[in-house]
Amino acid sequence: MTAMPNVIAFRPLPANPPLRRPRLLIRAARAGQSGWRRERDLPRLLRSEGCPRPGAVLSRLRAEEARMNEARLEGAAEYDLQRHVMLMIAILAEMRAAVAEAPVPVEMTARAVSATAVRAACDAAGALARITCPGTTIPAHP
Repeated sequence: MTAMPNVIAFRPLPANPPLRRPRLLIRAARAGQSGWRRERDLPRLLRSEGCPRPGAVLSRLRAEEARMNEARLEGAAEYDLQRHVMLMIAILAEMRAAVAEAPVPVEMTARAVSATAVRAACDAAGALARITCPGTTIPAHP
């Protein structure tokens, strides 16, 4: 006779859960990608002097965006829609920049090369927002 344990194993939550925001907010952020200039806009948004390396401030941007989203949901008077959209634009742009800056392994297999080529082709072609490229979680902008 075998004994069944009373423990139920659950998958751990991801460190960075996907953003689930209103469709209009995401559409505005995607539309703003064309006007985003990292060197100009990121220091102004972060209220800092310099522009950090790509991907370094992603956690800070996500934390501030989460606070803005809570204020939006509560209907708080200090909620700033323009800043929220700018934060969403910055998050999308920083995710894209972090992927572009990621180091490429020296010994890539043929499978990895083809996945990289597909990912680059999807980004270059400006795939529709609903199509996800293999191996990426960054939505393509129009």
